Amino acid sequence: MNETEQLLESIIHGIREKKGNKIATVDLREIEDTVCRYFVICQADTANQLLAIMDSVLEMARVEASQKPLMVEGTRYAHWIAIDYGDIMVHLFLPELRRFYDLEHLWADAVIKELPEEF
Repeated sequence: MNETEQLLESIIHGIREKKGNKIATVDLREIEDTVCRYFVICQADTANQLLAIMDSVLEMARVEASQKPLMVEGTRYAHWIAIDYGDIMVHLFLPELRRFYDLEHLWADAVIKELPEEF
């Protein structure tokens, strides 16, 4: 497993630890001139849960993949939090903003994988 794949697994683990839902990965590796290799997108019911997911993602990426983010944005209002790991951009949304921005479908040429829910 390469460094990017390890980071991807760590991010997903962090999201699942705090019950993030509707997790999707958008594989951008085959698309030219993209800002990263993957998007990871999920949603939560409240701003507090989004902040908890963010903290969990940051911790899992640090512990499991030895990675720190280049940038974290959106914590002030916690409606859409973006975490930039260079090769992977993590987008944490409240449901209404996720529907509005519809990031998965902006990249129609990408491979989108919706992960099964864990209960």
